[in-house]
Amino acid sequence: MTKGAITRLMGEVNMRIELVEVKETEKSVLRRLMELYAYDFSEYDNEDVNEHGLYSYRYFDHYWTDDTRHPLFIRVDGRLAGFVMINEYCDVVKEPGARTMAEFFVMRKYRRKGIGKAVAVQVFDRFPGKWEVIQHGNNKPSQLFWEEVIREYTSGKYRQEKAVTESWEGIALIFDNSPGG
Repeated sequence: MTKGAITRLMGEVNMRIELVEVKETEKSVLRRLMELYAYDFSEYDNEDVNEHGLYSYRYFDHYWTDDTRHPLFIRVDGRLAGFVMINEYCDVVKEPGARTMAEFFVMRKYRRKGIGKAVAVQVFDRFPGKWEVIQHGNNKPSQLFWEEVIREYTSGKYRQEKAVTESWEGIALIFDNSPGG
């Protein structure tokens, strides 16, 4: 992607937006942010909290024991603004080394300001290769967001497929941003 295209995609974001690897000592912070994310997402997946009043995330601890998983904080002007979780356990693309955007969360205060797009560009640029980005079938805002971001990021060079995960159906946007891909 050209620098001009990145600037156009990111728009007028006048904030310092960083992706910072989540250290194992910061797991509890990410876990609390995941509760906010799961609460927001329950509108689409209809999940309930457990008997302790918490949502669960089956593979949470694996992000610090599996080299193919990457937990990242989103920081805006130094403040926590969300997180991204990337892994190589794709539901649609079954090629070795392909990545999926497992979780993507921007806190409400930071939404609709171009931050999500800026973060997506940073993630894709940081991890070039084959990608799938799946959106829940009921989550129309996510579908609109990702279709716009990926269409612009790839200049329209992506494909859309039906995605069936272990617990829901949705849409997968698939592209390759490898050098020469």
